[in-house]
Amino acid sequence: MNEVFDGTIDECCRLLKLDFSSAELARLALENGFSQEALNDMTLLFKYLRDKKEQTTIETLLRMSRLPQKAPKTFEGFDFSVLRGKGQTDLEKLQNIRTLAPIYAHRNLAFIGPPGTGKTHLAQAFGHECCKHGLKTYFIKASELRDKFTNARRTEKTATAVTNLVRPSCLIIDEIGRCDFDEENTRLFFDMVDRRYNKEGAYNIVFTSNRDPSLWRQNFHEEDTLLCALDRIFDDAAVFNFMGESFRGKRLETFALQTGRVPGTSI
Repeated sequence: MNEVFDGTIDECCRLLKLDFSSAELARLALENGFSQEALNDMTLLFKYLRDKKEQTTIETLLRMSRLPQKAPKTFEGFDFSVLRGKGQTDLEKLQNIRTLAPIYAHRNLAFIGPPGTGKTHLAQAFGHECCKHGLKTYFIKASELRDKFTNARRTEKTATAVTNLVRPSCLIIDEIGRCDFDEENTRLFFDMVDRRYNKEGAYNIVFTSNRDPSLWRQNFHEEDTLLCALDRIFDDAAVFNFMGESFRGKRLETFALQTGRVPGTSI
């Protein structure tokens, strides 16, 4: 079948939001005697415009995500070969998150373990992949989330702050357990989690933490509210626990130098 009329043009027009179709192009071709070469050129043009639109969308999503752009963390840049699990299944489960199945299944992710074991890299890689597939992503550190809630309370814009955090398909909260949330901020944290929990479609939250979730209560004040939030977070979630040495400093070089005169010189 001629690819001009096999749905390619219709797909391009849909993505470009053009009020045009392959049926209209077919009528134009008949009325104006377009050659096959001309139709092929038109198809190439539509494909080019489609690809350009998709790339622009990805670049916009990445820019708005707050993920690092200078040296982005990706799955391709993560060395899975250094990881070991209790069984091959554990490692496969981790590698398979790159399919984005968790977000389409509305399943949260948590990367737990000591500093330097790749938690933030994997969380950001997941967010990067989401952007590449047209899913809005937002990356924020726990301390920034706390400050955002505090500022929203000060300016009486808590509803707006929570809504903005509910909107992204993928919300990444980095370094849970590195700062404290007072009672009011804990309640706002619950409101955000609760609203995301009840949303339809492709949504999830990705957490990184040096502390086991059972210890998070030490950083959130208002235990009953936190327990309700944790109940929703881990109702359907995949938790990856990392153990072992930090990856950081693997390329570290040290040099020993000494100041002072060289023996036998006058300098």
